[in-house]
Amino acid sequence: MPPQDMTTAASPSGGAAPEPSGTDGVLDALQHQVAVFARRAEQTRLGGVGQVRNSMDRAAYLLLNRLDREGPMGVKALAAGMGIDSSTVTRQVAPLVDTGLVKRTSHPEDGRAVVLQLSPRGQARLDEVRSSRRELMTQVTDGWTAEERETFCALLTRFNISLAARQTSHQAPPAG
Repeated sequence: MPPQDMTTAASPSGGAAPEPSGTDGVLDALQHQVAVFARRAEQTRLGGVGQVRNSMDRAAYLLLNRLDREGPMGVKALAAGMGIDSSTVTRQVAPLVDTGLVKRTSHPEDGRAVVLQLSPRGQARLDEVRSSRRELMTQVTDGWTAEERETFCALLTRFNISLAARQTSHQAPPAG
């Protein structure tokens, strides 16, 4: 039986967990569940199942995924799109280039500029990890309806967008 940490219906004492009441109660429960989710996501790295499990760190996955979805781009564009600074992207991309998952190529319109591009090896690896993670999501949401999965995904997406917007607004220089 998994440890009790307010992620199941029972409280740590074994009784039913009280339903959160009022806005403060719901917000307390929400912040706790987000903390538990973050811990569990880091513990499992949501890496998938089988041999692929835990085989790609979060930064690598997010970088490869963005390059796959948006195509080749420079470090500055990649950093801006991910909401991190260029030096962080440069540091995170280096091992991906070294292992052949990402390649540096000349910009198609300005041969002096360098863009990062997903290599065929990187595409194959990303496809493998996505498939494994998709299987994990299938297992974790087994018993959920399609509507519940869609609702959870929509709400989690909205939550992440709100967090990103908040982070961006707090990093903006003061007006004036």
